[in-house]
Amino acid sequence: MAKPIIMTIDDEPHVLNAIARDLRAHYQSDYRIVKASSGSEALEAVQEFKRRNDSIALFLADQRMPKMSGVKFLEETMKLYPETKRVLLTAYADTNAAIASINAIDLDYYLMKPWDPPEEHLYPVLDDLLSDWLASVPVPYDGIRVAGTQWSASSHNVKEFLARSQIPYQWLDIERDEEARELVESSSEERPRLPTLFFPDGSILVNPDLHALADKVGMTTRAQQPFYDLIIIGAGPAGLAAAVYGASEGLRTVVIEEEATGGQAGSSARIENYLGFPKGISGADLARRATMQAQRLGAEILTAQQVTALRVEDPYRIVMLADGSELSCHALVISTGVKVSELNVPGIEPFIGGSVYYGAATTEAVYFKGRTVFVIGGANSAGQGALFLSRFASEVTMLIRGDSLQKSMSQYLIDQIDGTENISLRINSEVAAVDGTEHLEMITIKNNKSGDSETVPADAIFIFIGAIPNTDIVDDVVELDEAGFIYTGPDLMRNGRRPKNWKLRRDPFLLETSVPGIFAAGDVRHGVIRRVATAVGQGAMSVNFVHKYLETV
Repeated sequence: MAKPIIMTIDDEPHVLNAIARDLRAHYQSDYRIVKASSGSEALEAVQEFKRRNDSIALFLADQRMPKMSGVKFLEETMKLYPETKRVLLTAYADTNAAIASINAIDLDYYLMKPWDPPEEHLYPVLDDLLSDWLASVPVPYDGIRVAGTQWSASSHNVKEFLARSQIPYQWLDIERDEEARELVESSSEERPRLPTLFFPDGSILVNPDLHALADKVGMTTRAQQPFYDLIIIGAGPAGLAAAVYGASEGLRTVVIEEEATGGQAGSSARIENYLGFPKGISGADLARRATMQAQRLGAEILTAQQVTALRVEDPYRIVMLADGSELSCHALVISTGVKVSELNVPGIEPFIGGSVYYGAATTEAVYFKGRTVFVIGGANSAGQGALFLSRFASEVTMLIRGDSLQKSMSQYLIDQIDGTENISLRINSEVAAVDGTEHLEMITIKNNKSGDSETVPADAIFIFIGAIPNTDIVDDVVELDEAGFIYTGPDLMRNGRRPKNWKLRRDPFLLETSVPGIFAAGDVRHGVIRRVATAVGQGAMSVNFVHKYLETV
């Protein structure tokens, strides 16, 4: 595969040569560095690259050029390469133009001249943008192929895992692609099972579990050592934040995640109220950045690895894994988060994972282009899912049990939903039944005030109702509330008394559970505010209390 292109444009020869020199010094091994001395010259070259189907990763254009400014050039290239990263090279006087163009041309960044030293002012910015581009751009395919059907739950699970893990793959629908069907049938003498995965080395996996798939694609599923200072269970925002701070502060740290990193936030199509991302960020991108950061700082991250039980043998906390192995540690952080409540209505079971989905199911949205879909739920995750689905479906209907969104959803999302023509809202409504043959075809909607019911066509349902804590592994270890969330810190104190069997001569720390040295962070905690920023803050804060605990053992 040909290297993707980084193109730089400047009408001043000495500036153009200098920026091209610095780009080659850092990126030549992975990218082709192309330079142009004017916007028109560059645009002609871009048109030729498009005809050749070449990939362009990044444009770096000077703002002040005769005849065609940098902003104008970048605006023109959006028609040909909408996914390419765009950086404007500006003088101080051009700052206002650069800021104004952020929305107008989807500008990703602007850099001030001079950029010396590049190791400080140029490469970190471009490294981040190129990492984002590599994670999202469609590239000429030469990797994993996944063959299955759109209505197969196991096919959906594999696609969702690969997508959330940022692993490229090609989807082959055997119901629409005769060649794909023949490929699957010829791969085995037995009746085909789906999905079937074909790898570049010629090997095949048939309906693999996530652990086997993670092993095959080179992800880490086994710990490098038996003992750690800190074990973190769950790699959502809270767990990843704890990993970043634990590893950066010298603790031998391992994170264990049952599926893919990111937790529920990792499946969010767009998070717009997280500090530092004015244009918003997808949950997958946030998870990818945090995962890379934790690993760079020295944390181990085990994916597709299930924790089956915990036990305490003071001064150690011991984690038992599904593969039969055990890991021990001084301190433990539980950040297993929550999962969406199940929708229990007649007829739904056969369609789960194939036209009925829990969460946004971003891998499936494109297959409902021009279709009619329903979003069940009225919290932020439902709003984000509805907005994402509205880019594909012709009609998105939100069903909520209450009489408005104001009680459960952030105002910025309500405003966006109100301004989206193909999203409608039905209040005081719930699904009473579903029906279909191979996939969902009809749903019955009941008005919970009038009692009236109506059966309407539906191609898919995306469910965002309630939150159930993932605390099965600790329900016999630490104290939980009636709903199964973990009590921590002051919530453990009853009439000034410490928890039962608490042997230390101090009160539990703020995020500490009823067992000293076991902490909880994020949505799994009792009474927590469920926001990504809250989870990240608690994950970071938990490491401070881990240090305090370690001083006592």
